Amino acid sequence: MSPTLQPPVLSLESAALGFGARTLWDGLSLDIAPGEFVAVLGPNGSGKTSMLKTVLGQQKLDSGSISFAGGPVQRGDRRIGYIPQQKLIGPGTPLRGRDLVTLGVNGHRFGLPFTRRSERERVDALIEDVGATGYADSPVGNLSGGEQQRLRVGQALAGDPLLLLCDEPLLSLDLQHQRGVSELIDRRRERDTAVLFVTHDVNPILGMVDRILYLAGGRFRIGSPDEVLQSDVLSELYGTPVECIRSGGRVIVVGVPDAETHHHAASELPA
Repeated sequence: MSPTLQPPVLSLESAALGFGARTLWDGLSLDIAPGEFVAVLGPNGSGKTSMLKTVLGQQKLDSGSISFAGGPVQRGDRRIGYIPQQKLIGPGTPLRGRDLVTLGVNGHRFGLPFTRRSERERVDALIEDVGATGYADSPVGNLSGGEQQRLRVGQALAGDPLLLLCDEPLLSLDLQHQRGVSELIDRRRERDTAVLFVTHDVNPILGMVDRILYLAGGRFRIGSPDEVLQSDVLSELYGTPVECIRSGGRVIVVGVPDAETHHHAASELPA
């Protein structure tokens, strides 16, 4: 991404957060520019989702500061879009695909679920934008995981957010749907929407990422994928030898501690 002189969308300064007696991260300073795509990596329990909760105003820092669009973070800020982990909506749910997107347009309002003409037009545009027109009027419980997740992307984009938070949005999706949903998210940079993308697998988005924030063992590293995904960097983070083996245009990360092998050991990353 080319440098920008615009003020950051999100700014953390000397931020620290813990869980009980354990430090998740400390001394974290990070500015995210408009249109920037930042991936947050690390083992389970490293504080990735907690970071999103902090940005959403659902969790307070132990120390340091955080600001969004030049002001304090606050719950329910519609300038922040949020895409959760993929969780299938079961058959029989009395909700159509377009109803899911409509909640992103007027779900913040109290009272009867009345939809204005302008809002219906907005919903139609969002559905078309995420490629869901063909199944928008189908019961959402009858749709595939990838189709449901496309609709959730539309819901998250309904407020034309300045910042899009993604919490493992590709989890349980097949490779085709991972690619499709990732490309939808990346397209938001055309409107200078910044993206903070939590994931356990950087493969589907690596070509889209500007910087990586890697959290592990109470420590962190920030930099480009080439700067962070290195043997010496990960070894220092984990406090044990971790090797990044590059072969055939791919990288295999091996040697992650046993307690975290379900998360990173032998994971493959494109070079």
